[in-house]
Amino acid sequence: MRRRPRRNQRASAILPSLRKQIDRLDRQLLRLLNQRAALALRVGRAKREDQLPVFDPVREQRILRLMVRTNRGPLSPGAIRTVFQEILRQSRRLEQGR
Repeated sequence: MRRRPRRNQRASAILPSLRKQIDRLDRQLLRLLNQRAALALRVGRAKREDQLPVFDPVREQRILRLMVRTNRGPLSPGAIRTVFQEILRQSRRLEQGR
């Protein structure tokens, strides 16, 4: 009679594969965040040339609403809002030349 592997043994067998997938996604996220940051630097230069304010609360609220609305989970709307608020905050810092 074959014994079924215990639950923690099955989890141990699948964890390396899942972690590799997460690592791959993390690298993709990092690449995309840096691409976004590079664009924010260009936006900042354009705004300085035209003497426009860095902070555009209407645009930021529009972005946040769009991200929350298009989110299909499993992250909660609050989590999405928090993540994008930080992305926007860091983008503003770059636009300001900090």
